[in-house]
Amino acid sequence: MSRPRITFGVLPDDFYVQFEPWPRIGRPPKHDLSAWTVTDDWPERVPVTQAEVDVFEAWFGDLFDELFGSGR
Repeated sequence: MSRPRITFGVLPDDFYVQFEPWPRIGRPPKHDLSAWTVTDDWPERVPVTQAEVDVFEAWFGDLFDELFGSGR
């Protein structure tokens, strides 16, 4: 049985420009990406417990099967 499709009608053309954005608190972001430095300080192998694997399989198992194929 399929669910009935929900429709919301037509959104106004200026829906996204009706409001001014909230001013951000703190230092403004640096938009010059050439000056950014990305540092990877993670170890080569990251230890993961079996409990962590179980949680990811419980929540994302269907997605993992779709992406990587079922291991069964």
